[in-house]
Amino acid sequence: MEFNHKPVLLQECIDGLKIKTNGIYIDGTLGGAGHSKKILEKLSNDGLLIGIDRDKQALQAAKEKLKEYNNVKYIYGNHDDIKDICKNLNISSVDGILLDLGVSSYQLDEKNRGFSYLGENKLDMRMDTTQELTAENVVNEYDEKDLADLIYNYGEEKFSRQIARNICIARKEKRIETTAELVEIIDKSIPGFAKKNGHPAKKTFQAIRIEVNNEIEPLYNTVIDAIDLLKSGGRLCIITFHSLEDRAVKEAYIQSEGRCICPSDFPYCVCGRVAKGKIINKKPIVAQNNEIEENSRAKSAKLRIFEKI
Repeated sequence: MEFNHKPVLLQECIDGLKIKTNGIYIDGTLGGAGHSKKILEKLSNDGLLIGIDRDKQALQAAKEKLKEYNNVKYIYGNHDDIKDICKNLNISSVDGILLDLGVSSYQLDEKNRGFSYLGENKLDMRMDTTQELTAENVVNEYDEKDLADLIYNYGEEKFSRQIARNICIARKEKRIETTAELVEIIDKSIPGFAKKNGHPAKKTFQAIRIEVNNEIEPLYNTVIDAIDLLKSGGRLCIITFHSLEDRAVKEAYIQSEGRCICPSDFPYCVCGRVAKGKIINKKPIVAQNNEIEENSRAKSAKLRIFEKI
């Protein structure tokens, strides 16, 4: 499939990485390869880009898009395993790492993957299509309380209890198998006054996708691992689209900056935190209005940058 979406916060990421022409860079969320293409344009033949994605179809599309470049290593894997991936490549440190979290525009465009609440497709939502757990499993097999909790926590959906209750009622009649069936249930669960801000199914779909792909739980440790891989002066750029993602990234950055967390009345530091580097932007970088107009996905995007010392 042809992929034409402009990547989110593209120039801000490129500026944030401070790319060296002969450096080694990792795009841990290769997706449609929009960020990677821009990185490769800055690299000489002595530079190297490692592109990681757990979506085999996205990886194949990226290979096609970047076929003119010879200095790319394509890795089928999860950015949560970034340390092991580099170890297997005999790479001990890198000059920069980019993570563009959440679902990619490529995956949203592939309607049959079930990431989108538009149309009627199988309830799948797996980034890695070889894993067993699908959105259909979550919707039909989780108990009502667990469903309500994940929709509330991962989707920040106020009407999570009502949605979970109505899902459980509907699945007693027949198994919920398509995105359209789920959208109909969600739509009936949300009162009219609450449907003014975007599609009523957006938050629930986001929550189920995060659960299926385990996007939040390992993130803090992934950020720590990525910082450990950086060379001195190397940069880590992370784009988040959800408050839980952003919180995990922010906490890992603060931890890595080595700020003392001892109570203020302690006479000396006992927490033993050591600085690994510094946070470049205290406030997250967000998209400008013109980018949001061109790409609605940019609206909730936040970029945080860390530099290794």
